[in-house]
Amino acid sequence: MAAQQTRIYTTADNIDILTRPGAKLESAYDFRVSYRQPGLRIRTPKHIHLIVDLFQKRMAEPRLTNALADHIIERIIQRVPAATSYPPSLSVFRPSQISRFEGLYGIGEYSPEFLLVVIELIMIQEKTNYPHGTLNLQLFQAFRDGRDIFSVVSAATFRGR
Repeated sequence: MAAQQTRIYTTADNIDILTRPGAKLESAYDFRVSYRQPGLRIRTPKHIHLIVDLFQKRMAEPRLTNALADHIIERIIQRVPAATSYPPSLSVFRPSQISRFEGLYGIGEYSPEFLLVVIELIMIQEKTNYPHGTLNLQLFQAFRDGRDIFSVVSAATFRGR
């Protein structure tokens, strides 16, 4: 039987962002992030989905997308703490942050609100399970620094091989 999903946040467009307990035995607060759009099945976002969406946004609004990437790096990745309980709670996201990125709505698959919440949860997950890990930081820095698509997508799909 699948583990129970816990709703952490619902976006303005009614996407439920969920977590469920993870399987890492060495991590007491391990969890997995997923989401459910109205009328669709639960999906698990991967780094590649988020990065592809950011590339789409940058094609239309480069300055604003780079500002979003800076926000992700400086206000989420570098500040979010590890989980100390399950379910995790959002600690750096504030709905007031969304208006700054209003010009990115309707570009790509995901809203800025969705990205900010999901990326925070993924970062909480990384800091909980890999306290010295820097994979996400390096990934978003590579995107922000304008690295080529091949390099960024390769980093997003890295599996330790």
